[in-house]
Amino acid sequence: MKLGRIAWFEEKDFQSARERGMAFIELDVNDRAQEFLDNVEAIRERSAKYQVPVGAVGRWGSDRICKEGICQEELELEYRLIDAAAQLGCGVYITGCNKVEELSYYENCGLAISYFEKLIAHGAEKGVKIAVYNCRWNNFVCDPMAYTVIMGYLKDLYIKYDPSHCIYAGGDYLQETRDWGDRFLHVHLKGSLIVGGERYDDPPAGLDQTNWGAFLAILYAKGYDKCLSIEPHSANWRGELGEKGIDFTIQYFRNLMLKD
Repeated sequence: MKLGRIAWFEEKDFQSARERGMAFIELDVNDRAQEFLDNVEAIRERSAKYQVPVGAVGRWGSDRICKEGICQEELELEYRLIDAAAQLGCGVYITGCNKVEELSYYENCGLAISYFEKLIAHGAEKGVKIAVYNCRWNNFVCDPMAYTVIMGYLKDLYIKYDPSHCIYAGGDYLQETRDWGDRFLHVHLKGSLIVGGERYDDPPAGLDQTNWGAFLAILYAKGYDKCLSIEPHSANWRGELGEKGIDFTIQYFRNLMLKD
């Protein structure tokens, strides 16, 4: 397994990753897609300069389908993002699919399959695999039912997994990892903390309630040898405290990683 983190493409991000001995950085473009696309060459140069590769490129939250069908503008943008990932030597593109309330679950699954089929085909031409995030942010392909229907059909669609999203949805992240870990292409390390039955904070992974040892044990049993991406998330962990939190998570997982 390789340990890295979510960051941006500023020089300081690559420098920090290098100084901490991180194996990669992940770039989640979201609403900054054009900024990312305009700077692909600069990103490539910084990645080479600091010898820190881009481990994944992702886009969260947008509408991919509507009741009329596939959102063509979004599809074309994701093609460009996949092309950019390929230019950076990155073999993982992370995406999702919204649910259209006016449509049935069956219809939503059909449109999602059609959308992902197009991304998978485009990615195959570029050497980039497609993974679906299990975050609920405008995405319904995030639970065992959706995995069974959509990934049962699309054998070349993978999962970017973050235990915290399953935990906050009331699911069993260890069971999901056992059942679907063979399809994990990328993993996020984000802490989760529930107090009194409610989400309290997302502290650094290792300072939270997740059984990370058991989680990694299942990944080892599945033969997972890909990226573990640290995700700083909590508004309470910013500035100097946030940097110390990242350092804590790095050391915590280095103690758990029996091989790399």
